[in-house]
Amino acid sequence: MTGSSRTTADLPPRQRRILFRCWHRGMREMDLILGQFADANIDSLSEEELDQYESLMEALDRDLLKWVTGEAEVPAEFDTPIFHKVVASRHNLKY
Repeated sequence: MTGSSRTTADLPPRQRRILFRCWHRGMREMDLILGQFADANIDSLSEEELDQYESLMEALDRDLLKWVTGEAEVPAEFDTPIFHKVVASRHNLKY
């Protein structure tokens, strides 16, 4: 997979921006993890979950990858319900 396979035509501007940012992170592993999660869930996330997701995307890729893989402890400010949804979704990723 090389990028989003989801159309953004039906999405509000905020979700479009989030989806784009997920697929253009800089570290391919995080593009896949965050991008595929966003493809599958962006249109069903609540405003609170979108806030948490945008906050999570502010973390550095190298740190985020360590948290997602369990190599490092997740700081409290990022240990949110949306983070746990992202981690749980890793098992359904298509590489």
